[in-house]
Amino acid sequence: MRVLIISDSHGRADLLARIVEDVQPDHMIHCGDFCTPLDRVPDVSRSVVRGNCDWEEVADEQVWEKEGIRFFVVHGHRHQVKRDLSAIRARAEEAGAQIACFGHSHVPVCEQKGNILLINPGSIAQPRGVTHPSYAVLETEAPRRVRVSFFIPDGRPLHPWGGRFSL
Repeated sequence: MRVLIISDSHGRADLLARIVEDVQPDHMIHCGDFCTPLDRVPDVSRSVVRGNCDWEEVADEQVWEKEGIRFFVVHGHRHQVKRDLSAIRARAEEAGAQIACFGHSHVPVCEQKGNILLINPGSIAQPRGVTHPSYAVLETEAPRRVRVSFFIPDGRPLHPWGGRFSL
């Protein structure tokens, strides 16, 4: 399974569509602040949540499950992710998820805290605290084992984020 994790595209529907075409994901997770009409977000298998800058009527959070892996998806502004990750981690545990995907800070994050893998793909439009815009791709390697890689929008790998994780 290949999952594109993206956030904070802030109106760059053209760039979002190009990334989806390049990555060819089995599923796309958009963690909010797409800031376009929802019909401009690529119509692929997807989980999309509302960010603090979105006006479309979509859920504030979602849970998506595939291959025995449960994802908790939220923008993060209501979980104070710019301060620390304890609230989003607790909410993901409450939802029974192994992976929490979020945005809002525009800063890439990929770290395992206890039994929760926390992933913020950064922003494809307005990076903060880093020099490049970014998105993440999660691929399953074995049952309950995943690899997370980060890329800049032209498809080049972005280091040092990512890694291999057991869930």
